[in-house]
Amino acid sequence: MYTPPVAPISGPHLSLSRKLRFPTMYASDTYPNLPDPIVQPEFYDSVPIKRGLAWVIDAALILALVVPIVVMTLFIALWFLPLLFFVVGFIYRVATLTGGSATWGMRLMSIEFRDSRGEHFDFSQAFMHTLGYTVSMSIFPLQLISITMMFLTERGQGLTDMLLGTVAINRRL
Repeated sequence: MYTPPVAPISGPHLSLSRKLRFPTMYASDTYPNLPDPIVQPEFYDSVPIKRGLAWVIDAALILALVVPIVVMTLFIALWFLPLLFFVVGFIYRVATLTGGSATWGMRLMSIEFRDSRGEHFDFSQAFMHTLGYTVSMSIFPLQLISITMMFLTERGQGLTDMLLGTVAINRRL
């Protein structure tokens, strides 16, 4: 009777549960280039809370960018304030995510995004992540789902993170 060859079950790229031949209910093998949340939980400790705090900091920074624009337009921009917030916020997020895979708020909280290969965002990834964030913010139930996912998934991924295969981790020192 033919027995197919068995792949080795050891190596740094395999999760602990895979090394021990236990079935896993986690998606650890989905992202082999990212820290495993079971073996290296320090990369994911408090990340959802830090993301929330970073969001507050980023909102304040975006407001600080919007106020001078409103003043320079002699307050005419107040008629378009939601659109102005959208445009300034979108540009801010794409620019900062492209520049270091983290917004300024995320940098203050010592977290950063990584793609499924474990690398920093490039422009297209930053743009797509910001677009996904903007869509989820525009549709309130999607935002609730995303926040819930950040607290319930093993890597703290929101809806946009799951769709793009990205993850927020504590920054390596």
